Amino acid sequence: MGTNDTTCPGPMKATSNGVFQGENPLQHALPLLILQICIVLFLTRVLAFLLRPLRQPRVIAEIVGGILLGPSALGKSSKFLNTVFPAKSLTVLDTLANLGLIFFLFLVGLELDPKSLKRTGKKALSIALAGITLPFIFGIGTSFALRSSIADGASKAPFLVFMGVALSITAFPVLARILAEIKLLTTDIGKIALSAAAVNDVAAWILLALAVALSGEGSSPLTSLWVFLAGCGFVLFCIFVLQPGMKWIAKRCPEGEPVKEHYVCLTLGIVLAASFVTDLIGIHALFGAFVIGVIFPKEGNFANSLVEKLEDLVSGLFLPLYFVSSGLKTDVATIQGAQSWGLLVLVIFNACFGKIVGTVVVSLYCKVPLDESLALGFLMNTKGLVELIVLNIGKDRGVLNDQIFAIMVLMAIFTTFMTTPLVLAVYKPGKSSTKGDYNNRTIEETNRSNKPLRLMFCFQSIMNIPTIVNLIEASRGTNRKETLSVYAMHLMELSERSSAILMAHKVRKNGLPFWNKDKSGNSSDMVVVAFEAYQRLSRVSVRPMTAISAMATIHEDICRSAERKRAAMVILPFHKHVRLDRTWETTRNEYRLINKKVMEEAPCSVAILVDRGLGGATRVSSSDFSLAITVLFFGGNDDREALAFAVRMAEHPGISLTVVRFIPSEEFKPENVKLEITEDQTGSCSGETRLVDIEAITELKAKLKEQESSECQIVYEEKIVNCHEEVCKAMDEYSRSNLFLVGKSPEGSVASGLHVMRSDTPELGPVGNLLTSSESVSTSASVLVMQQYVASRDSPVVGVLKNVTKEDSPVKDTESP
Repeated sequence: MGTNDTTCPGPMKATSNGVFQGENPLQHALPLLILQICIVLFLTRVLAFLLRPLRQPRVIAEIVGGILLGPSALGKSSKFLNTVFPAKSLTVLDTLANLGLIFFLFLVGLELDPKSLKRTGKKALSIALAGITLPFIFGIGTSFALRSSIADGASKAPFLVFMGVALSITAFPVLARILAEIKLLTTDIGKIALSAAAVNDVAAWILLALAVALSGEGSSPLTSLWVFLAGCGFVLFCIFVLQPGMKWIAKRCPEGEPVKEHYVCLTLGIVLAASFVTDLIGIHALFGAFVIGVIFPKEGNFANSLVEKLEDLVSGLFLPLYFVSSGLKTDVATIQGAQSWGLLVLVIFNACFGKIVGTVVVSLYCKVPLDESLALGFLMNTKGLVELIVLNIGKDRGVLNDQIFAIMVLMAIFTTFMTTPLVLAVYKPGKSSTKGDYNNRTIEETNRSNKPLRLMFCFQSIMNIPTIVNLIEASRGTNRKETLSVYAMHLMELSERSSAILMAHKVRKNGLPFWNKDKSGNSSDMVVVAFEAYQRLSRVSVRPMTAISAMATIHEDICRSAERKRAAMVILPFHKHVRLDRTWETTRNEYRLINKKVMEEAPCSVAILVDRGLGGATRVSSSDFSLAITVLFFGGNDDREALAFAVRMAEHPGISLTVVRFIPSEEFKPENVKLEITEDQTGSCSGETRLVDIEAITELKAKLKEQESSECQIVYEEKIVNCHEEVCKAMDEYSRSNLFLVGKSPEGSVASGLHVMRSDTPELGPVGNLLTSSESVSTSASVLVMQQYVASRDSPVVGVLKNVTKEDSPVKDTESP
């Protein structure tokens, strides 16, 4: 012990005694860390919100947020930097950030399936190799220019490799997020881009391991060789020793059962132990976690459970700390003078040119269209977290100085930021090539043309499947030579969570929807088998599809898919479901907005299915299938569409159809009826529409006469009514039906006399509301509310009627569109 006053400051205490004890909490590690985390989360979330209109991935906001907190912006104030991010606190911050990064790299490894890499097509593999080779060469060339100017002290071999890796990387998680945002995730171009990026990612990690091995403190090449060989031995040990044990654990975690806590704890311990070993070898702790994630078995429930338990904490809380840790090392002010800014332009140009030109040339050679080739080039140029990891390792090992580090970070921001705008500029996936031959946009048109009927069923969860199967069985028209083509689209919300990307991998791997975390055991297998068995036993082609998108824009996926598949009708599930006590419960209110937007923008007819137990149990045989269906016909386009669909259903031997036409008597007086919700006017029936209605009824009567010789399954009845109360009583007579088919906007004087109190479901129309939520009609039947596609339809009818006095004024619909 000495008396020297120039001693180093002691370590920070973990916790403080509080301001009332005269202590400053910011002089202690834990309260200071909490403040740092709160500031980081607030700033990055605000930036992500501001960049959302530009459709930028969240990683851009996190990188920019880190730079703003560093010496480039707020950190210019020494008071702010010494108070919030003092030098003695950075060790704790970096340690926590790297701990979060270890588990994030484990999640990234979970997203990469080695089996899918083996199945990568020659096209994607060629694009990936071109997207690595040419940028790597350009990176080496750039390193010579940098070493001769601002990096003259850098070690030659490590600097060459680090620059090559930095320019050749494609950020796999960021690319998946961008593809999902611009709705290309499940398309052919998205599949090629993700497959190529996965190959690129693995190659980049191998090259980075080589660069780290070369950048060791020891000057002997033999040391680097030992580090590299030890790393290879670690990978082999993981594959041949650890992987069988993990598969054994995964098999003991069956679908539908909670994963045991000690299995989760053991896995996380293995991740940390592997990170320790790779750090001990001299590569980096991140490599161990990434390797464990890659070799981890992807089948079964265990991987999904781990993702679910880890991702929110890691991605939402710990990962932004790494971007701040990186931002505190980035000082844009070090880029000074024309030479430095010129080198920044050179680095950006070489990074873009190498990636884009290499990808585009090989894509064109593989006969990919020019617009898709350009889009692939811009997509493969995406940087992100992996780029920052490479740069930070290079800086920590002394390979990159402050100026080059700042230049490379700005290059990563620029190349990622420009990806989405450029892809949207050169590639227009919304342009449909089916418009020319897309003629049968309604059931009515399809029946007349004798063409195959194409239906698109959308569903939210596995609970909708039995109803879909039964409705498909009812729609297939057993007496027809034409086939029925069905597209079953699973609506999946795209969240900020990485598991959404994991779901996308499952979709591409299986060609089927990924039924995530369902409570019933082996539910996904049950549904797949049901679809396959039903397809074999009938002449119906059932094609599962998946829409992975944000709830605010998923209606665009539905409409585009309907146009691409030339569907005659899209059938949507109601946003409410029936509870055991027969009352309604809202599934998610967002589904109602989706239904309304699809009705407004769909290129074909649309129907909303209000399910009250139509499914029963999944059926694949028509021998025991029976339904009683009732059509309530008032008049108008939508009612004729319902009638056309019901007549097709009646061809099934197990279906009995009753068509009820409502005719006003001479005493019928609807003049006291006004609209309560005035989005559109019902009750006004033009002469042309009335003639078409009469023609449809005449065709139905002719069909009845043709069936007189056989057992007729269609019953046609006419109800002459004096007032709307009689309409409700007539509906009550058919309350024992299994399914009602009604038009969304019935026309004619009888429709204008319907008495429906204000409803929160105007998209069902007046008749649909009477059958689902009115006390005037008591029924437990399911209801299919149909809207016929009309090219000149300005806006759909979502209004309902109320019996008011002449002095009352109509009430506007105040609901959000």
